[in-house]
Amino acid sequence: MDRLTATIFRLMRPRLNKIDGFATNGGRVQREQLKYLVTSAKHTYIGELYDFGSIRRYEDFAERIMLQTYENLRRGIFTMINGSDNVLWPSKVKWYAQSSGTTNDKSKYIPITQEILRAHYKGGFDTVALYLRNNPHSSFFSHKGLILGGCHRPSLMQTRSHCGDLSGILIQKINPLVNLLRVPSKKISLMNEWEAKIKALVENTRGEDVGNISGVPSWMLVLIKAMLEKTGCGNLSEVWPNLEVFFHGGIGFEPYRDQYKSLIPVERMRYMETYNASEGFFGIQDDPSDASMLLMPDYGIFYEFVPAADVHKSGADVFTWDTVEKGRNYAIVITTAGGLWRYVIGDTIRFTSLHPHKFVISGRTTHYINAFGEELIVDNADNAISAACRMTGAKVKEYTAAPLFMLDKAQGMHEWLIEFEKIPESVARFADELDRCLKEHNSDYEAKRYKDLALRAPKVIVAPKDIFSDWLKGKGKLGGQHKVPRLSNDRRIIDELLSIMQQRGA
Repeated sequence: MDRLTATIFRLMRPRLNKIDGFATNGGRVQREQLKYLVTSAKHTYIGELYDFGSIRRYEDFAERIMLQTYENLRRGIFTMINGSDNVLWPSKVKWYAQSSGTTNDKSKYIPITQEILRAHYKGGFDTVALYLRNNPHSSFFSHKGLILGGCHRPSLMQTRSHCGDLSGILIQKINPLVNLLRVPSKKISLMNEWEAKIKALVENTRGEDVGNISGVPSWMLVLIKAMLEKTGCGNLSEVWPNLEVFFHGGIGFEPYRDQYKSLIPVERMRYMETYNASEGFFGIQDDPSDASMLLMPDYGIFYEFVPAADVHKSGADVFTWDTVEKGRNYAIVITTAGGLWRYVIGDTIRFTSLHPHKFVISGRTTHYINAFGEELIVDNADNAISAACRMTGAKVKEYTAAPLFMLDKAQGMHEWLIEFEKIPESVARFADELDRCLKEHNSDYEAKRYKDLALRAPKVIVAPKDIFSDWLKGKGKLGGQHKVPRLSNDRRIIDELLSIMQQRGA
């Protein structure tokens, strides 16, 4: 490490020792988190409603509060937005992260308390600490960091309430000293219009000494390609010769890995995943040779886990840090210092280790295909897309898939709408490789595909250029934190996209 980076890293070592201790004491830390959350909120509206003051054990807590969706908490959140304090958390909450909506609302508004804000920054600190431990030759703090966040400038909702993308709120509230180490300017970071923002980012940062970048892989590719087009450079290392790491999250990285390797063709380049959502900061990849992430137990969050197949069932079994099993697919339930109580966040994970607790994101409780009993999840899809690309030389920019029912034959298939960065020589071979890999990763899919009895081979439709970004733009969701749903159990999304293709004559 250079001198500056080594000096700062020494200050991080005590925290790294604490993180290492979670392998053996994580359960105790989680119990302390629950006690802290319940005790802090005992005089709030929800605390008095459920008599938090008399809760002594986890079992008391689980018996009194049912699993919650956003719809269950919506009334309390909007009471807070309208200025009431001590509703779901003991303070007046002024900031709300705006994220994808529900059945009844265009957007969800997630409370961002001071405690949750500090946890997000703590997660960023821990991410850098873990990265530096794995990369002793880094010069991280001698170069600038570029964060590609959302394009929703925090805006006034009510007299004292503001909303925006989480990334916008984090940039808005960040310690001014951190701005000395990051680009672009706050003004550009918070621009609303995505296409204008990309242009401004390119102009503002192409001459900067950028050493690390952070963002969603699909949108970061948009910036990289715009940068290369503007500068005429062959790869990003020519623009930013000291670039050493990409901190990514939001969507699976595997379908994009080969593209990044070709755009940043240097051996020192590292990739590190984080799991940082509007509701809280959850996980960090601690080992570059292992795609799993550490589940962080001390960020003001108490975790519970429901088997993914049972999450919508009444009376489903619920597990805690100490009782989960490796290899099982769980829906995450969180209780947070942001006033979310036993909240089903919608993501599913699978533990790969229990000492320490490490996991991979396997999908969403609403983003899957199970039309024919195949139980296809996003983790399966990302791995299959990545494998098909390797086998055929293709590069995928975006994709979505949905079931297609063939009622006359009592069968069905999956339709995959794929926008290629590089189209394979044979789309049919790509579809075959996709099918083969799905069978390898999912025994239910393999069983349904047996002799085409229930499920026929997948159909791949080549999407025209930019159709996914145009679809997002039409919904006011272009940029940064917005993502294309990978899998759907109905055809609403794919039919909207196919309709756009038909209107274009594609």
